[in-house]
Amino acid sequence: MKRLNYLFLVVALMLGVLSVNAQDKSNPWAIGIGANAVDFHPIGENPKGVFAPYESGKMFDNYFNAEDHWNIIPIISRLTASRHIGNNFVFTLAGSYNHIDKISSERLAKTIKYYGFDGEVKYSFQNALNSTWLDPYLGIGAGYTWIDDKGFSSGNALAGFNFWITENIGINVQSAYKHSFAGNSRGATHFQHAAGVVFKFGKKDRDGDGVPDHLDDCPDTPGLAEFNGCPDTDGDGIPDHLDDCPNEAGLPEFNGCPDRDGDGVPDHLDECPDTPGRAEWDGCPDTDGDGIPDHLDKCPEEAGPAENDGCPWPDRDGDGVPDHLDQCPDTPGTVENNGCPEEPTEEVVKTINSYSKTILFDTAKATIRKESLKALQDIADVMKEYPKTHFVIEGHTDSTGNKAFNQKLSEDRAASVLEYLVSIGMEKDRLSSVGYGPDKPIADNKTEEGRQENRRVQISLKK
Repeated sequence: MKRLNYLFLVVALMLGVLSVNAQDKSNPWAIGIGANAVDFHPIGENPKGVFAPYESGKMFDNYFNAEDHWNIIPIISRLTASRHIGNNFVFTLAGSYNHIDKISSERLAKTIKYYGFDGEVKYSFQNALNSTWLDPYLGIGAGYTWIDDKGFSSGNALAGFNFWITENIGINVQSAYKHSFAGNSRGATHFQHAAGVVFKFGKKDRDGDGVPDHLDDCPDTPGLAEFNGCPDTDGDGIPDHLDDCPNEAGLPEFNGCPDRDGDGVPDHLDECPDTPGRAEWDGCPDTDGDGIPDHLDKCPEEAGPAENDGCPWPDRDGDGVPDHLDQCPDTPGTVENNGCPEEPTEEVVKTINSYSKTILFDTAKATIRKESLKALQDIADVMKEYPKTHFVIEGHTDSTGNKAFNQKLSEDRAASVLEYLVSIGMEKDRLSSVGYGPDKPIADNKTEEGRQENRRVQISLKK
């Protein structure tokens, strides 16, 4: 018997060492301590082995008759070590000790020691019940039992449940049917009931956030249980690993990024995060509706083309043709005539001729004097405002002298004016010249004043 006592002590120490090592390995382990009761009565068969013959009962007969049938000692008499092996299965090693002083309702003449060592595989229904505290299970196992000095093996069927008082501490109740495989001289089929306290430990939690690593989506960063162990730094309800802006509280539709101006463009993609705008302009507004967002528009309150940085083209004469396209930027005209009037008015022709009256030539020559160049420039400027108009330059003389000479002089002077206008930018095909000699006087040639008026260059429109 001393040999069996030592064996039980060794088993108990092995269970304790196994549990401590398991805790260091950070695996889901549990240890249990408690008491056990052995009952040889409700076995449902004719007794065989150590105590045969005796009067047994049917299966589960007087199952709870502890007073008459159960063998119990008032000390810690059962130790267990368990490990969760996956898919709701748990493997348990159990060692137990007891004193046998009754077989069914019969009292023994002396007390016999009982030792048991069992391996059990249990299936837990806790997840199926979706319960945090009730953990029922069924299982099977095998064991080896010594009654006095006779040892025998058994096949075990068991049922029980754990009541988890806290996450790590629970109360265990179990009943196991142990069927002996020994012959008539050894063994004894029996029930063994157990109750005790179970301690779970060894949960892997590297970041210490209370969420075990196998359930922790962020096992190396402390987080919250509602986010599977991941943090939510900005407190917006979106865990950091799914949050595009983990340090700024934002909205789910923007993956956790804020939208301060509420324009539907999150701030980190918004060029104008404090001013509501449109997505096609990266969240910026276009106040004047010219297709150029305000932050790129030099004239955000006035519609203008992109080539002028969003500003309207200047139009000095207000004719609707911008100055850079207006061939007559200071004279109102038509779009069809590139911003110039269609035809010069009579007033314009008078203005041209007011300049032409001041054109001076060297005596009896067609050479233009320098003091007349300003007047010619003014004439050219007016002509350029009418790009579709053809101008006729007329040369006139007084009646003094040879008529043929005067005719030739009038033609040369008109041609000289035409060539100078061409030299300062007028299109040649819009000009023609003609000399009339003394044939078209506008004053009396008999007086000096009249002859001076008749010596002239006059500009008219081609009919």
